[in-house]
Amino acid sequence: MWKWLHQLAKPERLYQLCGQLLPGFLLAGVASLLLGWVWGFAFAPADYQQGDSYRIIYLHVPAAMWSMGIYAAMAVAAFCGLVWQMKTADLAAAAMAPVGAVFTFIALVTGAAWGKPMWGTWWIWDARLTSELVLQFLYMGVIALYNAFDDRRVAGRAAGILILVGVVNLPVIHYSVQWWNTLHQGSSGVLQQAIAPSMRTPLRWSILGYLLLFISLTLMRLRNLLLFTERHRPWVASVVSKGGDRA
Repeated sequence: MWKWLHQLAKPERLYQLCGQLLPGFLLAGVASLLLGWVWGFAFAPADYQQGDSYRIIYLHVPAAMWSMGIYAAMAVAAFCGLVWQMKTADLAAAAMAPVGAVFTFIALVTGAAWGKPMWGTWWIWDARLTSELVLQFLYMGVIALYNAFDDRRVAGRAAGILILVGVVNLPVIHYSVQWWNTLHQGSSGVLQQAIAPSMRTPLRWSILGYLLLFISLTLMRLRNLLLFTERHRPWVASVVSKGGDRA
């Protein structure tokens, strides 16, 4: 395991690995999303209470789940960067942050759109919604810190500290519906048997598609960040001269 991590600490090797993994993840992600969305929006039955308005679940739930999952992955990368001084770990966290911010924004917007017919209002300062909004601000803060310093090591250290401090918000988001009296529904049990299989299966495909899309976008961004930070290295000049493909 340590040998594998040591290989990932080498920017050139990590760049090559990202290039090798990207096509497979991207193809699988697009296929999973199309399957989940076409099945969910066109063929899944209407809900007996919410009618067709529930179908926004295929956009909202995966985005909300992975908005937290991405932040947890960033925390792992930030921890590795701070403890073992791995520059590539800091870059990985930087690559994930904008993707996580977009997923969180999607979760907030679709949540508001879903809340209007269910609660009669676009927004309330509900515990789940408020803590998710805090997560959006954390993502924006991390992105701002990465771009606030010319020294990449200082930027990575500052952003890494903020990421690790912000981890305390994740259990707040997850357990907010249990700790406080909120309008937001509890866990939908998408990975258990809480909803009908005809609705649950396309939702699972959508969740998988979001995950694979996140990985694909992160790999793309990480390759670009590696090229930018290592732009004075000979291997980058070689990659550029060959049109960007050096697997």
